[in-house]
Amino acid sequence: MRLPLVYHEDYSPPFPVAHRFPMEKFRLLRDHLVDSGLTRDADLLRPQLCPPEVLGLAHCPAYIERFASGELAHEEQRRLGLPWSAALARRTVRAVGGSLLAAEQALQHGLACHLAGGTHHAHYDHPAGFCIFNDLAVISQYLLHSGKAQRVLIFDCDVHQGDGTARLLAETPEAITVSLHCANNYPARKAASDWDIPLPNGMGDADYLKVVDDTLNYLLPLYQPDIVLYDAGVDVHQDDALGYLNLSDAGIAARDEAVLNHCLGRDIPVVGLIGGGYDKDRMALAKRHGILHHSAARVWQACGLG
Repeated sequence: MRLPLVYHEDYSPPFPVAHRFPMEKFRLLRDHLVDSGLTRDADLLRPQLCPPEVLGLAHCPAYIERFASGELAHEEQRRLGLPWSAALARRTVRAVGGSLLAAEQALQHGLACHLAGGTHHAHYDHPAGFCIFNDLAVISQYLLHSGKAQRVLIFDCDVHQGDGTARLLAETPEAITVSLHCANNYPARKAASDWDIPLPNGMGDADYLKVVDDTLNYLLPLYQPDIVLYDAGVDVHQDDALGYLNLSDAGIAARDEAVLNHCLGRDIPVVGLIGGGYDKDRMALAKRHGILHHSAARVWQACGLG
């Protein structure tokens, strides 16, 4: 069996070419993974739309309806930073469904990866920072409410703090929020995660990997979660437009393999979500995101999960 990978054609709807958000990266990531021989298009798992009642486990029903119908207030639209369209609305709900499917595959097989996800700035009743619905919070609440997990740990390695996730899950002790992020970066006003690990500008591979190892060696035995949601943002890369950290391709690959091995070595299922990444060279960015999936395939094979 191949590593479970989740993707849908809805993920890259028509979008302004010069926009700061690289909407085509999801399609380009799929192309890269197929062209590199990691997977075949026919083997990619296609998700359903996330049901409104599942979105409602983490988000305000009125906000869900407001976004679906294209009636965001001007201030909400400004905070989001993306132009609304029916295709964007469908893509957004489909992508949360993709993260749900990836989590269920991880529980079944030990490891699964999404070709999207990690929208950690979305809040209960408003969008922020290119994020509309917070798939990390939605997945956590779904798994807890359905009884599929008793404890979820979110390990967020996006360069920006997972402020929306922290606030959405602040009153849910069974969902542990961990954020490794650049201290001097968006958002200016940080939330309080269960574990915030602010990092200095310019941190490179070796120091970063030590933080990852030390954090997981402490937190995984402490909490013994039933599943880990891993936000594998590549905006920590030295060439990222919005990052300020200094990781190389090899450093990101080592990070991804370390996180997956820490979890699987303790028999904890883990789902990988791609998180943020920003580069005008969209193909280079897609390959950077693909480091997660190639790393996961190596771990999958080494652990004999297939």
